[in-house]
Amino acid sequence: MVTRQIPKWSELQPLLRPKPIRLDPTERRLADALTVADLRQVAKRRTPRSVFDYTDGAAEAEISLRRARSLFRQLEFQPSILHDVSAVDTTTSMLGKPAAVPFSFAPTGFTRMMHHEGERAVARVAERRGIPYALSTMGTTSIEDVAAAAPGARKWFQLYVWKDRSAGEDLMARAKAAGYEALQLTVDVPVAGARLRDTRNGFSIPPALSVKTVLDAATHPAWWMNLLTTEPLVFASLQSWDGTVAELLDKLFDATMTIADLEWLRASWDGPLVIKGIQTVDDARRVTDAGADAIVLSNHGGRQLDRAPVPLRLLPDVVEAVGGRTEVWVDTGIMSGADVVAALALGADATMVGRAYLYGLMAGGERGVDRAAEILTREVRRTMALLGVRSVDELGPQHVRLP
Repeated sequence: MVTRQIPKWSELQPLLRPKPIRLDPTERRLADALTVADLRQVAKRRTPRSVFDYTDGAAEAEISLRRARSLFRQLEFQPSILHDVSAVDTTTSMLGKPAAVPFSFAPTGFTRMMHHEGERAVARVAERRGIPYALSTMGTTSIEDVAAAAPGARKWFQLYVWKDRSAGEDLMARAKAAGYEALQLTVDVPVAGARLRDTRNGFSIPPALSVKTVLDAATHPAWWMNLLTTEPLVFASLQSWDGTVAELLDKLFDATMTIADLEWLRASWDGPLVIKGIQTVDDARRVTDAGADAIVLSNHGGRQLDRAPVPLRLLPDVVEAVGGRTEVWVDTGIMSGADVVAALALGADATMVGRAYLYGLMAGGERGVDRAAEILTREVRRTMALLGVRSVDELGPQHVRLP
């Protein structure tokens, strides 16, 4: 028989703790986002469809991107119990220098299209959190302005080789003068991939005011107001362009480049060299033999060749093939700190994230990028602890099993 009584106020009061009221709507949105997937949903609501789809989409049927994310979801962790994980160290080394977490912010084009704060916001978060950041050739903030916004950040410059080689030489000289420590050469874009979402949306740089975009503007007034009342949206590395992204890439990029051209690159750049876009074991060996300081296993986030190899699947074979002669990084499909940890356990020295921080940027500018970094870092630390490891160096293939 249960005896019941009317509770006293003094007994109820500790249970009635109202959730803190956040008056700032951006702060409220970001506080409610617990994962990168949550930030993606906020970003989708906050930005015009064509802008969101440019970030979120991939090439053709988007099979490459789905396969990459699917493999991360299907892998199985193998935790080891009864280890002291009261202190977990997420620091690692990238290009011989420390990084606070085992991921960097990947280069992304047209970043001020996602949010008017753009590359400066990303660089400032990178500086505060000790995360390396690669500025894209197709960025919308100049090399010098990004350097000024975050003078203490570890900054890399990502280069696409143009048909006009002198333009590339000028960009490398400017990056070196502005204190960028490494060059990241992207090699998987001899021509533009077929990004069908962009074509269907009529996505162009700058945005064209078609009937569709005007209607979209009515539901995203804050985005358009920020676009129209801040500095003009232009490319940081070329004067202007009036057309689609694919047309721009095909117009500018050099489809004749071969591995022999790395000698031309080295004549202009004497710092660390990262080759991004490796998709086979043979190519990993070739660029390692050519002197790359790091390689990035990447299919460009699924944005170039559909049905391309999944970088994570390729990782163990590449690590074995290069035998420690170069750092091996991986990107594509990473949406959580657990994904980062899985890649490290399979042999990656580090990872790169792109869409993850762009969702944060679209959701809340600099504060959104910071929230994305916070989420990923917390997930990395928690996953490591649950696996029974205290440092990045302790992770190994015994901790994860691929399907």
